[in-house]
Amino acid sequence: MNEITLGEGSTPLLRAPRLGERYGVEELWLKWEGANPTGSFKDRGMAVATTRAVERGVTRLVCASTGNTAASSAAYAARAGIEAVIVVPAGAIAASKLVQVRAVGGTIVEVEGSFSDAFAHAEALASEPGSTFVNSGGSEDRIEGQMTVAAEIAEQLGGAPDAVTLPYGGGGNTRAVARGFEELVSSLPALYPVEAARRPDTVASAIRITEPVHERWVHEAVERSGGSLITVTDEEILDAWKNLRALEGVFSEPASAAGIAGLAHAEHEGLVVCIVTGHGLKDPAAVGA
Repeated sequence: MNEITLGEGSTPLLRAPRLGERYGVEELWLKWEGANPTGSFKDRGMAVATTRAVERGVTRLVCASTGNTAASSAAYAARAGIEAVIVVPAGAIAASKLVQVRAVGGTIVEVEGSFSDAFAHAEALASEPGSTFVNSGGSEDRIEGQMTVAAEIAEQLGGAPDAVTLPYGGGGNTRAVARGFEELVSSLPALYPVEAARRPDTVASAIRITEPVHERWVHEAVERSGGSLITVTDEEILDAWKNLRALEGVFSEPASAAGIAGLAHAEHEGLVVCIVTGHGLKDPAAVGA
């Protein structure tokens, strides 16, 4: 197998005592996924999806994106020497993420409407010969790649944490994390996926998804885990985003701090891991907003 990789995974797990004190968490750790090659957790799944696509003779990756999937798919397609076509909702994506796509030769297609409209358009494009759909909603390969974060967390801690919080956009990462803990670790922590109350126009652009593709699996996983789905305001997300960088020196994009914001509402006890999904350079303009 000719593995397509950019060195994804093996990201830091950082103890966050000052942030934990701020949110009343006895022991808080940050899984810093912004350290992946294109700056987000998406790289884990995209490496697997691209590798298997090339094995099948695919010559074009197609996806819909709110930004991070776009950057990741374009980079891994370039690494593999194939095309990438990314469909995005017009005017809804952080400019720096689109720069990442253009820098490695990806093609951007803008459509009017929501992420759901972009998703439908991408599905149609992916049905053309030589193409494959690499959104987690249409690719089990993506889910399998993203499962690895659970195994890494358990290895770094010496066991599963008591709880995990993370941003909730389309739900693919929550589904992957749950599956990873269940299949690779055999121990499922309480899961707390955190969504933005203003989903259609939240400041957290990476989770600006009104119809989560993985919603059913997310609800089932959360119920199995004994956790809960948490909804937070944009004000809470921005406050958590500022606290994350001011108290621990971790500069994420706003959406990646949703899991931090959720700490104020989660019934957490013991050791909690917050998955911080993307780097702040993904959306630097938000700092001055």
